[in-house]
Amino acid sequence: MRRTRHLPLLRILLTTLLLALGMAVAPSATAAPAAPVRIMPLGDSITGSPGCWRALLWNRLQSTGYRNIDFVGTLNQQGCSQAFDGDNEGHGGELVTNVANRNLLPGRLAATRPDIVVMHFGTNDVWSSISPDTILAAYTKLVQQMRASNPGMKILVAQLIPMNPSGCTGCAQRVVALNARIPGWARATSTSRSPVTVVDQWTGFNTASDTYDGVHPSASGNEKIAARWYPALTAALGRAVPGDPGGDPACTASFRAVSTWEGGYQGEVTVTNASTSRVNGWTATVVPAAGVRLTQVWNGGLGTTADGKATVTNASWNGVLAPGASTAFGFIAGTPATVGTPSAAVSCTARAAIY
Repeated sequence: MRRTRHLPLLRILLTTLLLALGMAVAPSATAAPAAPVRIMPLGDSITGSPGCWRALLWNRLQSTGYRNIDFVGTLNQQGCSQAFDGDNEGHGGELVTNVANRNLLPGRLAATRPDIVVMHFGTNDVWSSISPDTILAAYTKLVQQMRASNPGMKILVAQLIPMNPSGCTGCAQRVVALNARIPGWARATSTSRSPVTVVDQWTGFNTASDTYDGVHPSASGNEKIAARWYPALTAALGRAVPGDPGGDPACTASFRAVSTWEGGYQGEVTVTNASTSRVNGWTATVVPAAGVRLTQVWNGGLGTTADGKATVTNASWNGVLAPGASTAFGFIAGTPATVGTPSAAVSCTARAAIY
């Protein structure tokens, strides 16, 4: 009889204990949502005033499933009419060398705490005839400050869009000179924890049709800039976009003239694996000035179309490139008498990436 009287009490105690345990466990059963990835667009007026490529990039990311992101910066939309996350760090008229010399970036980083920086910076420095060495030293200081803010910072750095303003006759060539140095700087600066990825914003950009003043992008220019950032940024976010029409973020190319003579010149193209994975081959495209034809190539295989544009594929021994690695091929070009300083637009595509 005593046992029977105590059964209801035991049941009550057990029920109370189970409810207490359930209440203790329940809060940990639902995982908290992941914090958005914070992306800082960094630069000058090309980035911020109004920088409508940011709107195009943001909306394309949203429409393709990259929704857990947050564009950050101490500035807001700055005039672009589209609806988008307009926060940015694009200060009109600013020089990257001044930002470095005056230590302006650490405060901006502290206020916004980015995980990824998308940087197109140096146009005003080029206009001011500041040397590539000084500009790249400023880049290095900014990268150091980014890593002090976030040791795992992912940094996308543009080879600048072309410049051809009426008030700066030397700007066009100075952009070329700076852009030629950026891939080598990036290789020396990049680390496995905080990679620096070069994004070629120069190739295929036409100041006559893609800017309204020889410097700032028009609607078509904004489309091109956004298209080049998109695959590189999605790769940094962790999901690449194979075959994306905006270009191949795994491969960048740069051109330099080695020597010239009457009727021809020797050129060199450096191909760089700008991704975080090995690539198993590459194809470069060389578009020289009108009337110029590539006649000989070494360290690669040449195929030339009727309009002078040439495609060059890797040799058997230089197709595989580790992340950040580069190789180069040389060529001889024949030129008409009217061609001045050698120039060529170059780009490349990586093949059969090995993951």
